[in-house]
Amino acid sequence: MRRFEKLTSIRDYIPIKKKESEDKNIGLLVDGPNMLRKEFSLDLDLVKKILSEYGNMRVGKVLLNQYASDKLIEAIVNQGFTPIVVAGDTDVYMAVEAMELIYNPNIDIIALMTRDADFLPIINKAKENGKHTIVIGAEPGFSAALKNAADDAIVLKSEEKRLKK
Repeated sequence: MRRFEKLTSIRDYIPIKKKESEDKNIGLLVDGPNMLRKEFSLDLDLVKKILSEYGNMRVGKVLLNQYASDKLIEAIVNQGFTPIVVAGDTDVYMAVEAMELIYNPNIDIIALMTRDADFLPIINKAKENGKHTIVIGAEPGFSAALKNAADDAIVLKSEEKRLKK
């Protein structure tokens, strides 16, 4: 017959994962028409890897216009992102999505992957509401104002430029 010991702490038997203070939740919005261009040949997996140093990506949405190919949409889904196809310009829809993230109490970090200075008010509003901000972009055309306004700016190099080095 087996003797049972007194249960002193349930934590000894059931692993309970506590949220550590440095684990931050990230909401990432990608300006598809601006960033997912052939001349940049950017890798969304690399972006996820870079952001993992800041916290856990909880929201990952790629905004696309109506001209996005089915293969591009499929590739975005396969990389774990949610594609949002918008009729017309994606900027307004991206701003609406960003405001939802800013007012979401479960999101600590707002990350925008764009080169467009039109999103400067979003960065400022996120900071006003206590969110850490990250902009991810590529040259040429990465707005200096956007880089300077965000808490962190990440400049991605195209695959072609990485291979040359």
